[in-house]
Amino acid sequence: MAALTDFAAVGAAYSAHSLSARGRLRHDLVARRLLAELPTGPARVLDVGCGDGEMTLRLAAAGHRVTAADPSAEMLGTAVRRVGARPDLAPRIRFLEAGLDSLPFAGERFDAVCCHGVLMYLDDPVGAIGRLAGLVARGGVLSILTKNRAAVGFREALRGEYGVARGLIEHGAATSMGNLGLRTRGDTAEALDELAAEHGLAPLPWQGVRIFHDHRVDWAPGPEEYAQALQTEWAASTRDPYRQLGRLVHTLARRETERRTP
Repeated sequence: MAALTDFAAVGAAYSAHSLSARGRLRHDLVARRLLAELPTGPARVLDVGCGDGEMTLRLAAAGHRVTAADPSAEMLGTAVRRVGARPDLAPRIRFLEAGLDSLPFAGERFDAVCCHGVLMYLDDPVGAIGRLAGLVARGGVLSILTKNRAAVGFREALRGEYGVARGLIEHGAATSMGNLGLRTRGDTAEALDELAAEHGLAPLPWQGVRIFHDHRVDWAPGPEEYAQALQTEWAASTRDPYRQLGRLVHTLARRETERRTP
Protein backbone atom coordinates (compact mmCIF):
# COMPACT_ATOMS: atom_id res chain seq x y z
CA MET A 1 0.00 0.00 0.00
CA ALA A 2 1.06 3.59 -0.57
CA ALA A 3 2.12 5.80 2.30
CA LEU A 4 -0.23 8.68 2.95
CA THR A 5 2.54 11.14 2.17
CA ASP A 6 2.56 9.74 -1.39
CA PHE A 7 -0.32 12.13 -2.01
CA ALA A 8 2.30 14.85 -2.47
CA ALA A 9 3.04 13.31 -5.87
CA VAL A 10 -0.60 13.08 -6.96
CA GLY A 11 -1.97 16.24 -5.39
CA ALA A 12 -2.93 17.85 -8.69
CA ALA A 13 -4.77 14.71 -9.82
CA TYR A 14 -6.59 14.55 -6.47
CA SER A 15 -7.69 18.18 -6.70
CA ALA A 16 -8.88 17.68 -10.30
CA HIS A 17 -10.90 14.64 -9.27
CA SER A 18 -12.32 16.51 -6.30
CA LEU A 19 -13.60 19.25 -8.62
CA SER A 20 -15.02 16.84 -11.22
CA ALA A 21 -18.69 15.88 -11.27
CA ARG A 22 -17.82 12.45 -9.82
CA GLY A 23 -15.82 14.10 -7.07
CA ARG A 24 -18.63 16.54 -6.30
CA LEU A 25 -21.04 13.62 -5.96
CA ARG A 26 -18.83 12.10 -3.29
CA HIS A 27 -18.49 15.34 -1.34
CA ASP A 28 -22.16 16.30 -1.64
CA LEU A 29 -23.42 12.88 -0.51
CA VAL A 30 -20.99 12.52 2.38
CA ALA A 31 -21.45 16.09 3.63
CA ARG A 32 -25.24 15.80 3.56
CA ARG A 33 -25.16 12.58 5.58
CA LEU A 34 -22.56 13.80 8.06
CA LEU A 35 -24.11 17.20 8.70
CA ALA A 36 -27.44 15.51 9.46
CA GLU A 37 -25.75 13.81 12.46
CA LEU A 38 -24.11 16.97 13.85
CA PRO A 39 -25.74 19.47 16.23
CA THR A 40 -27.04 22.75 14.86
CA GLY A 41 -24.67 24.69 17.12
CA PRO A 42 -20.89 24.79 16.56
CA ALA A 43 -19.38 21.33 16.91
CA ARG A 44 -15.71 20.48 17.43
CA VAL A 45 -14.65 18.47 14.39
CA LEU A 46 -11.39 16.68 13.61
CA ASP A 47 -10.82 16.08 9.89
CA VAL A 48 -8.05 13.45 9.65
CA GLY A 49 -6.48 13.28 6.20
CA CYS A 50 -8.12 16.55 5.18
CA GLY A 51 -6.40 16.56 1.77
CA ASP A 52 -7.11 19.76 -0.14
CA GLY A 53 -9.60 20.89 2.51
CA GLU A 54 -12.88 20.24 0.72
CA MET A 55 -14.72 18.71 3.69
CA THR A 56 -13.01 21.08 6.11
CA LEU A 57 -14.40 24.05 4.20
CA ARG A 58 -17.88 22.55 4.04
CA LEU A 59 -17.95 21.85 7.77
CA ALA A 60 -16.67 25.32 8.64
CA ALA A 61 -19.23 26.89 6.29
CA ALA A 62 -21.92 25.03 8.25
CA GLY A 63 -20.73 26.80 11.41
CA HIS A 64 -18.49 24.13 12.95
CA ARG A 65 -14.96 24.51 14.34
CA VAL A 66 -12.59 22.23 12.45
CA THR A 67 -9.10 20.92 13.15
CA ALA A 68 -7.75 19.82 9.76
CA ALA A 69 -4.85 17.34 9.86
CA ASP A 70 -2.83 15.83 7.03
CA PRO A 71 0.66 14.28 6.90
CA SER A 72 1.43 15.82 3.50
CA ALA A 73 2.79 19.37 3.68
CA GLU A 74 1.88 19.86 0.01
CA MET A 75 -1.74 18.81 0.45
CA LEU A 76 -2.04 20.85 3.63
CA GLY A 77 -0.62 23.84 1.78
CA THR A 78 -3.37 23.52 -0.81
CA ALA A 79 -5.98 23.45 1.95
CA VAL A 80 -4.46 26.52 3.60
CA ARG A 81 -4.56 28.43 0.31
CA ARG A 82 -8.20 27.50 -0.23
CA VAL A 83 -9.11 28.73 3.23
CA GLY A 84 -7.19 31.91 2.46
CA ALA A 85 -9.75 32.61 -0.24
CA ARG A 86 -12.49 32.36 2.42
CA PRO A 87 -11.34 34.71 5.22
CA ASP A 88 -14.80 34.47 6.79
CA LEU A 89 -14.14 30.80 7.57
CA ALA A 90 -10.51 31.10 8.69
CA PRO A 91 -11.29 31.74 12.41
CA ARG A 92 -13.09 28.38 12.58
CA ILE A 93 -10.22 26.31 11.13
CA ARG A 94 -6.85 25.27 12.51
CA PHE A 95 -4.34 23.22 10.52
CA LEU A 96 -2.04 20.50 11.72
CA GLU A 97 0.63 18.59 9.80
CA ALA A 98 0.10 15.13 11.23
CA GLY A 99 -1.09 11.69 10.22
CA LEU A 100 -3.03 9.03 12.07
CA ASP A 101 0.05 7.85 13.96
CA SER A 102 1.18 11.32 15.02
CA LEU A 103 -1.98 13.11 16.15
CA PRO A 104 -0.91 15.09 19.23
CA PHE A 105 -4.16 15.09 21.19
CA ALA A 106 -3.95 13.93 24.78
CA GLY A 107 -7.17 14.74 26.61
CA GLU A 108 -8.88 16.58 23.75
CA ARG A 109 -12.03 15.01 22.34
CA PHE A 110 -14.22 15.97 19.38
CA ASP A 111 -17.93 16.00 18.59
CA ALA A 112 -17.08 14.49 15.21
CA VAL A 113 -13.99 12.69 13.96
CA CYS A 114 -13.85 12.36 10.17
CA CYS A 115 -11.47 10.12 8.28
CA HIS A 116 -12.44 10.19 4.61
CA GLY A 117 -10.45 8.53 1.86
CA VAL A 118 -7.64 7.36 4.16
CA LEU A 119 -8.28 3.77 5.30
CA MET A 120 -8.07 2.47 1.75
CA TYR A 121 -4.36 3.33 1.71
CA LEU A 122 -3.62 1.45 4.95
CA ASP A 123 -2.85 -2.25 5.22
CA ASP A 124 -5.24 -2.79 8.13
CA PRO A 125 -8.10 -0.65 9.52
CA VAL A 126 -8.06 -2.13 13.04
CA GLY A 127 -5.49 0.14 14.66
CA ALA A 128 -6.74 3.20 12.79
CA ILE A 129 -10.34 2.75 13.92
CA GLY A 130 -9.15 2.30 17.51
CA ARG A 131 -7.15 5.54 17.47
CA LEU A 132 -9.93 7.51 15.81
CA ALA A 133 -12.66 6.14 18.09
CA GLY A 134 -10.65 7.18 21.12
CA LEU A 135 -10.92 10.82 20.04
CA VAL A 136 -14.73 10.85 19.86
CA ALA A 137 -16.46 12.72 22.68
CA ARG A 138 -19.63 11.60 24.44
CA GLY A 139 -22.50 12.01 22.01
CA GLY A 140 -20.05 12.49 19.15
CA VAL A 141 -19.77 10.61 15.87
CA LEU A 142 -17.05 8.81 13.97
CA SER A 143 -17.36 9.24 10.19
CA ILE A 144 -15.39 6.85 7.96
CA LEU A 145 -15.36 6.97 4.17
CA THR A 146 -13.37 4.31 2.38
CA LYS A 147 -13.39 1.93 -0.55
CA ASN A 148 -16.19 -0.63 -0.61
CA ARG A 149 -14.69 -4.11 -0.74
CA ALA A 150 -18.06 -5.62 -1.65
CA ALA A 151 -18.07 -3.69 -4.95
CA VAL A 152 -14.49 -4.33 -6.11
CA GLY A 153 -14.68 -5.13 -9.83
CA PHE A 154 -17.99 -3.33 -10.40
CA ARG A 155 -16.40 -0.16 -11.79
CA GLU A 156 -14.12 -2.11 -14.08
CA ALA A 157 -17.03 -4.12 -15.49
CA LEU A 158 -19.08 -0.99 -16.18
CA ARG A 159 -16.11 0.53 -17.99
CA GLY A 160 -15.85 -2.53 -20.21
CA GLU A 161 -12.61 -3.76 -18.65
CA TYR A 162 -14.02 -7.26 -18.53
CA GLY A 163 -10.82 -9.24 -18.08
CA VAL A 164 -9.75 -7.12 -15.14
CA ALA A 165 -13.26 -7.24 -13.66
CA ARG A 166 -13.47 -11.05 -13.91
CA GLY A 167 -10.10 -11.46 -12.23
CA LEU A 168 -11.12 -9.22 -9.32
CA ILE A 169 -14.53 -10.86 -8.94
CA GLU A 170 -13.44 -14.48 -9.28
CA HIS A 171 -10.61 -14.04 -6.77
CA GLY A 172 -12.70 -12.03 -4.31
CA ALA A 173 -10.03 -9.33 -4.46
CA ALA A 174 -9.76 -6.87 -1.59
CA THR A 175 -7.62 -4.41 -3.56
CA SER A 176 -7.76 -2.75 -6.96
CA MET A 177 -6.43 0.33 -8.74
CA GLY A 178 -7.82 3.62 -7.49
CA ASN A 179 -8.52 6.95 -9.18
CA LEU A 180 -5.03 8.30 -8.53
CA GLY A 181 -3.14 5.35 -9.99
CA LEU A 182 -2.43 3.90 -6.55
CA ARG A 183 -3.53 0.44 -5.44
CA THR A 184 -6.14 0.67 -2.70
CA ARG A 185 -7.76 -1.76 -0.29
CA GLY A 186 -11.47 -2.09 0.45
CA ASP A 187 -13.44 -2.69 3.63
CA THR A 188 -17.04 -3.75 4.16
CA ALA A 189 -19.55 -1.67 6.09
CA GLU A 190 -20.25 -4.62 8.37
CA ALA A 191 -16.59 -4.99 9.35
CA LEU A 192 -16.22 -1.26 10.00
CA ASP A 193 -19.38 -1.24 12.11
CA GLU A 194 -18.06 -4.15 14.16
CA LEU A 195 -14.77 -2.34 14.80
CA ALA A 196 -16.60 0.80 15.89
CA ALA A 197 -18.79 -1.22 18.25
CA GLU A 198 -15.72 -2.85 19.79
CA HIS A 199 -14.60 0.63 20.80
CA GLY A 200 -17.87 1.63 22.45
CA LEU A 201 -19.63 3.33 19.55
CA ALA A 202 -23.11 2.49 18.28
CA PRO A 203 -23.22 2.10 14.46
CA LEU A 204 -25.64 4.31 12.54
CA PRO A 205 -27.12 3.51 9.11
CA TRP A 206 -24.34 3.48 6.51
CA GLN A 207 -24.46 4.73 2.94
CA GLY A 208 -23.03 3.63 -0.35
CA VAL A 209 -21.44 6.47 -2.28
CA ARG A 210 -21.32 6.83 -6.07
CA ILE A 211 -23.40 3.86 -7.12
CA PHE A 212 -24.49 4.77 -10.64
CA HIS A 213 -21.85 7.26 -11.80
CA ASP A 214 -18.52 5.91 -10.57
CA HIS A 215 -17.42 4.65 -14.00
CA ARG A 216 -18.24 7.90 -15.84
CA VAL A 217 -14.77 9.40 -16.02
CA ASP A 218 -15.54 12.18 -18.51
CA TRP A 219 -19.00 12.97 -17.16
CA ALA A 220 -19.67 16.71 -17.41
CA PRO A 221 -23.36 17.25 -16.64
CA GLY A 222 -25.19 20.55 -16.71
CA PRO A 223 -26.79 21.86 -13.48
CA GLU A 224 -30.14 20.14 -14.01
CA GLU A 225 -28.65 16.77 -14.92
CA TYR A 226 -26.28 16.94 -11.97
CA ALA A 227 -29.11 17.80 -9.57
CA GLN A 228 -31.13 14.84 -10.83
CA ALA A 229 -28.11 12.52 -10.58
CA LEU A 230 -27.39 13.66 -7.04
CA GLN A 231 -30.96 13.07 -5.91
CA THR A 232 -30.97 9.62 -7.49
CA GLU A 233 -27.68 8.70 -5.81
CA TRP A 234 -29.01 10.02 -2.49
CA ALA A 235 -32.21 7.99 -2.76
CA ALA A 236 -30.22 4.80 -3.35
CA SER A 237 -27.39 5.50 -0.89
CA THR A 238 -29.11 4.04 2.17
CA ARG A 239 -31.26 1.40 0.47
CA ASP A 240 -30.38 -2.22 -0.21
CA PRO A 241 -29.34 -3.65 -2.57
CA TYR A 242 -28.22 -0.40 -4.23
CA ARG A 243 -25.91 0.88 -1.51
CA GLN A 244 -23.96 -2.38 -1.56
CA LEU A 245 -22.70 -1.50 -5.06
CA GLY A 246 -21.32 1.96 -4.23
CA ARG A 247 -17.64 2.46 -5.00
CA LEU A 248 -17.24 3.95 -1.53
CA VAL A 249 -18.80 3.07 1.79
CA HIS A 250 -19.58 5.74 4.39
CA THR A 251 -20.08 4.44 7.92
CA LEU A 252 -20.98 6.46 10.99
CA ALA A 253 -21.08 5.49 14.65
CA ARG A 254 -22.00 7.47 17.76
CA ARG A 255 -20.59 7.32 21.26
CA GLU A 256 -23.37 7.21 23.82
CA THR A 257 -23.92 10.28 25.95
CA GLU A 258 -22.75 10.05 29.52
CA ARG A 259 -25.40 8.70 31.86
CA ARG A 260 -26.69 11.13 34.42
CA THR A 261 -26.99 10.08 38.04
CA PRO A 262 -30.40 10.61 39.67
